Amino acid sequence: MSKVLLITGASRGIGAETACLAAERGYSLCLNYLRNEQAANELLDSIRSNGHHAIAYQANVGVEAEVEAMYRAIDDEFGRLDGVVNNAGILERQSDLVDMTVARWQRIFEINVIGSFLCAREAIKRMSTRLGGEGGSIVNLSSRAADLGAPHEYVDYAAAKGAIDAMTIGLAKEVGDQGIRVNAVKPGLIYTDIHADGGEAGRVDRLKTGVPMQRGGSPLEVAEAILWLLSDASSYTSASFIDVSGGR
Repeated sequence: MSKVLLITGASRGIGAETACLAAERGYSLCLNYLRNEQAANELLDSIRSNGHHAIAYQANVGVEAEVEAMYRAIDDEFGRLDGVVNNAGILERQSDLVDMTVARWQRIFEINVIGSFLCAREAIKRMSTRLGGEGGSIVNLSSRAADLGAPHEYVDYAAAKGAIDAMTIGLAKEVGDQGIRVNAVKPGLIYTDIHADGGEAGRVDRLKTGVPMQRGGSPLEVAEAILWLLSDASSYTSASFIDVSGGR
């Protein structure tokens, strides 16, 4: 039986590329999305047309009841779970911290932090060997912003990713004896649509000269790191981080 993987925020960018690569490597998939139903369904059709087992599920990962319902759908469709990629994330418009509102910080933390917590919690209930599961792997999407701070742009996003780093380490230590590994990937400047969400679609090109490799990265390069952390090739790797940032 193929392994079952949940990818949140799977309709575009890193999530979609991870889904395609995971399908090629034999995973059955639950593709979570929030708003872009057309893109999610196009991805689903593409994966299914190549003979892979997949479903798409609309849910706001920051809402507990919706996450719980999504996991019940996974139970019904697949009867097991082997991995989770906590990829769903949002940006707001570039801003100095002094001009940010509490409501903005709450929105950022709801999706980027609370969403990852909820999806990790429900995964543990199903994968923990202590609770009758067969173990598994959780890969969180952090960001180099957690280390660099994103001044004058996204200090709130950087802070949220710093929380993801702390959760990754703590959770890995909690569930390491339950057959579950927890790691994170920290992308740098990657060509995805999220930069347009922040108000600057060309941000990667503006900043790439500050990258030692003198270029931005691709979603596929991030997906390769994610798939390695999910795989048995990383069986003794937990509480670890992979920077996919061109040395920045």
